[in-house]
Amino acid sequence: MPRGSLGRLLEVGRQLASLQRTDRPRGSPALAAVLAADHGVAEAGVSAYPREVTAQMVANYQSGGAALNVLAARAGAAVRVADLGVAGSIPHVSTSSRLVSTRTSRPVRAGTSNWLEGPAMSRDEAFQAFATGLDLADLWLDETSAVVVALGEMGIGNSTTSAALLATMLDREAGDVVGRGTGVDDEGLARKRAAVARGLALHHHDAVDLWDRAARLGGFEIIGLAGLAVGAASRHTLVVLDGLISTTAGLLATRICPPVRDFLLAAHLGPEPGHALALDALRLDPLLRLDLRLGEASGAALALPIVAAAADILRDMASFESAGVSDLETAS
Repeated sequence: MPRGSLGRLLEVGRQLASLQRTDRPRGSPALAAVLAADHGVAEAGVSAYPREVTAQMVANYQSGGAALNVLAARAGAAVRVADLGVAGSIPHVSTSSRLVSTRTSRPVRAGTSNWLEGPAMSRDEAFQAFATGLDLADLWLDETSAVVVALGEMGIGNSTTSAALLATMLDREAGDVVGRGTGVDDEGLARKRAAVARGLALHHHDAVDLWDRAARLGGFEIIGLAGLAVGAASRHTLVVLDGLISTTAGLLATRICPPVRDFLLAAHLGPEPGHALALDALRLDPLLRLDLRLGEASGAALALPIVAAAADILRDMASFESAGVSDLETAS
């Protein structure tokens, strides 16, 4: 091919080659990893949906009915879901569909505390959530032999929590990072902005270090995803970020372990204002722009076929020499 003619596809292929330390990289098998937990701040009316939806959606992943199940099946990716702190009882479901996911139960506790009234969790609980993410990286990558992992999440209220955590990591105001999340109306958006502003006023100046900020304003699944990203990177695995929540987790992972940055790939840019800020902080250019705001690794799953194609091109496409085609240098 003319040099650089496949653009970003070659960049992704080179990233895979570098991470895997080979000139014949692989872009599959792939894993879509979803961590779920509830958020005490949901009590402030910051979401368009009730907290019960978190448990119901975990069951939906298991039955194969979620968007992620469909998109992962199209990409040929395995799906794994872990409960890190779902508040409600997860309904029992049939798992006869070919689109089902496997659920792991590793709750820190049944949802975080409302960070408008105090810290969301203790430092020890933050450490536990992060360590759980590390453990799940080993468990799931061993099970699936995945060389690419797409990060996803589920938790009513987690776009508010992510916005607050992102704001404190980037030293931004609530208005810079808060969007409509699940689709709140204007009144709901105002409540979200007010909640994040109150949370920052309550916790930002009292925070001692990064772990203290994460414990005060974070979610179990967000900190767990940061641990999963670090664990996957330690195994030379490409980590594909989804929307605001998983990108905030990716940023947290790089603040904890800076070399993780080289293992991250941004799947897409969503409409949440904080998403663009987080990607800028990570110096990542998203592959897709589709106005996605569902979360649950749906956008990351859409990027998996592109990742696989990038590896295939770098590994299997003939060179000028092997194909007997005149290169620019030989032609001249």
